[in-house]
Amino acid sequence: FSVASLIILEKSSTSMPCPSKCHGGPGYASPQDAIKGPREEVLFVTAPHADNGHDAIFTVDVNPESDTFCQVVSRVDVPHIGDEVHHTGWNACSSCHDKPTEKRSHLIVPCLNSDRIYIINVENEKEIYLEKTIEPSKLHSLNLSFPHTSHCLADGNIMISTLGEADGTPSGNFLLLDGKTFEPKGTWPADGKVVKFNYDFWYQPRRNVMISTEWGSPSHIKKGFNPAHVSEGLYGNSVHIFEWNSKKHFQTIDLPMPLGALPLEVRFLHEPTNENAFVGCALGSAIFRIHPDKENPSVQTATLSASIPSKHVSGWPLPEMPALITDILISMDDRFLYVSCWLHGDIRQYDITDPSNIKLNSQVYIGGSIHSESNIQVLDEDYSEIPALYVKGRKIEGGPQMLQLSLDGKRLYVTTSLYKQWDLQFYPENVKSGATMLQVDIDPETGKMEINRNFLIDFGKVSGGPYLAHEMRYPGGDCTSDIWI
Repeated sequence: FSVASLIILEKSSTSMPCPSKCHGGPGYASPQDAIKGPREEVLFVTAPHADNGHDAIFTVDVNPESDTFCQVVSRVDVPHIGDEVHHTGWNACSSCHDKPTEKRSHLIVPCLNSDRIYIINVENEKEIYLEKTIEPSKLHSLNLSFPHTSHCLADGNIMISTLGEADGTPSGNFLLLDGKTFEPKGTWPADGKVVKFNYDFWYQPRRNVMISTEWGSPSHIKKGFNPAHVSEGLYGNSVHIFEWNSKKHFQTIDLPMPLGALPLEVRFLHEPTNENAFVGCALGSAIFRIHPDKENPSVQTATLSASIPSKHVSGWPLPEMPALITDILISMDDRFLYVSCWLHGDIRQYDITDPSNIKLNSQVYIGGSIHSESNIQVLDEDYSEIPALYVKGRKIEGGPQMLQLSLDGKRLYVTTSLYKQWDLQFYPENVKSGATMLQVDIDPETGKMEINRNFLIDFGKVSGGPYLAHEMRYPGGDCTSDIWI
């Protein structure tokens, strides 16, 4: 896609005022409008069962003025066992804001282990229910498996990234669902070509760009993490660039090893004409900025923005412990990038006001593997001991994993479970006791983070549990699901 085509696309997208009929669809007209939105009162949370029970999707109350604050107020227990509900998406979001007849009414819930997709009706957030199930056979008939990220599209479809072929062989593809019937319609790439691995994706229509990332081989992921599999080529280190309009794969960027190992979450800045995206590399513990190449703007390039050194340790299976970046999030005002380090236990907040020169601004520790009660010793000379975290008398097991930020940027919600099989490997106590959700308060002026000691949702004590709470969504839209056209 040429620079000229991007300029034309950008001008056509920004110079035409939106008529009054554009307003009234789901979500918000712009990131600026979203920031002014109402305070979140509930969150929808995916929660795999920690033992051998049915996974669940919960509505939890996060309104401190409510009588049911920090409690589950509605739930769906899915009918099958072993699904591994994980990430969710919407049937419609801010990309459909110009369509007054559309409603953000259903959560799309792909299941990693079973290849099943649940459609949850959340029109009444306190009476959510399972409306439809897409059985694995429908994905397998398209030679797809291991569905992960779901995004709604402006054309009324829903797109879900898939990581494998029907037999679990690694293969990056994208499933399309009809946004009304929720029936599979086929795959997204116009040329039918697939990439080696897949995981997350984010599209930016005004830049005519989509970026996808890589986890690894589904059949190996399901067995737990084996470091040898990285060198055997069973995990990825590349990001893929697609031309959004033509639906064609355009470019692959191989991130340098070891920093580029397992590039998981990708986030564009919210401002829809911005050319910058960030990718968090889990095993590499590095953040890369994806942006047009200065010498050749028609292609993308990757620039290292930040890296977190591994810690030399004893009492752990390996001599070095990576931070393991498992989630990243950008504030709605594009001021801060939040990074969860699942093994080290810290959440890092970077000032990205200048995306080409990001700076660490604040840091808090939530659980992790190297606190004072972990039995793991850090051998680095500059290491200062981090105390174990207790909130309302509950010791926090696991580490900071999924993140969700309030629209106004003042409250960061955090869960502690990654993926059941990997939880069992790295944080068996988190599986035994159940995951937790915490809240981090953020100073609106300085950005300084501080753990809220009055907020705790203990999913080990939820009826039917324990549960491994994972991803979070707001009914009205949030920092990780809304894309602006």
